[in-house]
Amino acid sequence: MPAADLVLTGATVRTLDPARPHATAVAVRDGLIAAVGEASDVRDWTGPGTETVDLAGATLTPGLTDSHSHPVWGLEMATGLDLSAVTDLDGLRTALRGAARTGDWVVAHGLDHNAFGGRPVHRALVEEALPGVPVFIRLYDGHSALVSGAALKAAGIDGPRTFAQRSEVVCDTAGRPTGHLVEHAAMALVSAVVPKPSHAERRARLVELLSAMAATGLTGAHVMDLGDGDVPELLTAVEETADLPLRLRLAPWCMPGADQAALDELVALQRVHGRDWLVGGVKFFMDGTVEGGTAWLEQADCHGQGTEAFWPDPGAYSAAVRHLHAAGVRTATHAIGDAAVRHVLDTVRSLGESGRLAHRVEHIETLPGDQAGRFAELGVIASMQPPHTAYTRADHTDEWSRRLGDERASRAWRCRDLRDAGAYVALGSDWPIAHYDARQVLATGRAPRGAAAAGRSLTGLMALEGCTTHAAVAAGEQAVTGRIAPGLRADLTAFAVDPVDAPADEVADGPILLTVSGGRVTHRAP
Repeated sequence: MPAADLVLTGATVRTLDPARPHATAVAVRDGLIAAVGEASDVRDWTGPGTETVDLAGATLTPGLTDSHSHPVWGLEMATGLDLSAVTDLDGLRTALRGAARTGDWVVAHGLDHNAFGGRPVHRALVEEALPGVPVFIRLYDGHSALVSGAALKAAGIDGPRTFAQRSEVVCDTAGRPTGHLVEHAAMALVSAVVPKPSHAERRARLVELLSAMAATGLTGAHVMDLGDGDVPELLTAVEETADLPLRLRLAPWCMPGADQAALDELVALQRVHGRDWLVGGVKFFMDGTVEGGTAWLEQADCHGQGTEAFWPDPGAYSAAVRHLHAAGVRTATHAIGDAAVRHVLDTVRSLGESGRLAHRVEHIETLPGDQAGRFAELGVIASMQPPHTAYTRADHTDEWSRRLGDERASRAWRCRDLRDAGAYVALGSDWPIAHYDARQVLATGRAPRGAAAAGRSLTGLMALEGCTTHAAVAAGEQAVTGRIAPGLRADLTAFAVDPVDAPADEVADGPILLTVSGGRVTHRAP
């Protein structure tokens, strides 16, 4: 064979390729796996221009993919003060008093619903700390926000609003906004007037973020948004001067009210791409979040909420999916509640055999026992985020569990049950809802937390497959990546510990020695 560009040797190679599960050396040429073999083969692969890396016993796996992330839109979502460590209202007020300003605003993110201690989300809770200041706080779920009276005034909000999607400007009995904004359309009213970073700042922050993601072993991400629509221009601008540290696959949103022209525009977007990114698929929302009262549940939550879909007409959602499917477009649907999941599965069933392995469901936080087998039966990919379990508590005293009640909370994040039923389960972080560190995804898949801790966990191999082979199936790229085999894309991750056999806590902290995306070294441990 022609000399390789890169040869990795001295490794324990977990190829995840049934034809050759194990090896000790891998050769890369022109961005592809050129050969997989043993140390004795290396001499035949090298030439004057070959870089040879001795991994000194490290474990080499297919490159990790985050199957659900928001690295571009997330830069906006994660702007300002990080409140993820706040656990109560006193801590919230203390943090806000010391917050730096963005223009005249205080902008913050990552606030856990549990910090309210069961109290209603109301602007009075923050106005005491920052009287007269416009404040915009994204709650951790990304589907709700708390804003001050000054922020409402800046956005011209003085009462309830009507939306095409299931969103709400929460108001008191007198019709006055409480400052609680539920779901995207309501939040967008205020976020539109919040000061924004410049294009150059966003570009620099994006490259910094993607480089940090690569340092955790990630070689790619399924990006579940197209931001404000300018993401292709932003990525193109980055690629004018550099390569992206990660390969990105983006799915623009299809929201309620989308007509024929909007659907055709989404189909046309599938042709848009750069060197290391492309638009591939469309993202839907069938519901919101449990904590926000907008998850679509078969029975109402403890506050009498959760009985409505995000699409006021669920049949219109199904028609949109069928239209896109007929055009060859893959879909991913956010569905947290049991009613939402059931409706998505029913929709895919209506597509017939051609719907197999072309559609996926995101999140699936509480799943009835009779639905797990349908994922395998219909060929629907389950896309799940084990780190989300950290926002719940094993004793069910958290907001998520209280709203659902013990029976539904006991069905939390059933990754293992879905795997055992024969379904593909792709894993991700949902950054910035949880940290992007891929090692944390692997570790919490094996050791789920909170309400999910009592359930059955994934094995080390299952967790690794969730970020490699199953992630590839979720993108329709199983013939291109996800395994280490000749002819596949050279996406590779080298771990200091074995991610399959080492204890979960060691995997979470274990160094990543090398990350290779499409044959390019994107991270190298010092």
